[in-house]
Amino acid sequence: MKEQFDVLRKSRELVIKELEGLTMEQIHKTPEGFKNNIAWNVAHLVVTQQLLHYKLSGLNPLCPDDLIEAHKKGTSPTKTFTKEEFEEVKELLVGLPNTLEEDFEAGIFENYQEYPTSTGFVLSSIENAIAFNNFHEGIHYGIIRSIKKFL
Repeated sequence: MKEQFDVLRKSRELVIKELEGLTMEQIHKTPEGFKNNIAWNVAHLVVTQQLLHYKLSGLNPLCPDDLIEAHKKGTSPTKTFTKEEFEEVKELLVGLPNTLEEDFEAGIFENYQEYPTSTGFVLSSIENAIAFNNFHEGIHYGIIRSIKKFL
């Protein structure tokens, strides 16, 4: 499992690198042909990881409820973050993988509620949820890179 946590940390490093040099206006712009913007994608990564790992394990997510409601699957950008708020989202993005690894090693993920994803893959354990989340993060990393080309 160590490799899965390393992949998660690395993918999030890559997302942070994509944000370098972008203005708040740029991260909130939704280019024509896209359903969302960079800010939404970054927050969505935080939220989805928490829902797939903590919520489906019967645990409380480690991010604010309002962030979850605004950025969970099926939502679209409705929030414009302040610079300070977006910094908090980035801190969660970078910090939560370490917390996940610590919590996994501590054995807190005792139960897991089976969840069929929209891709057809059924999550049935914390282990395959962690692996699936890495796949999900790669998709959104690609979307962030694509959006940047239209800014």
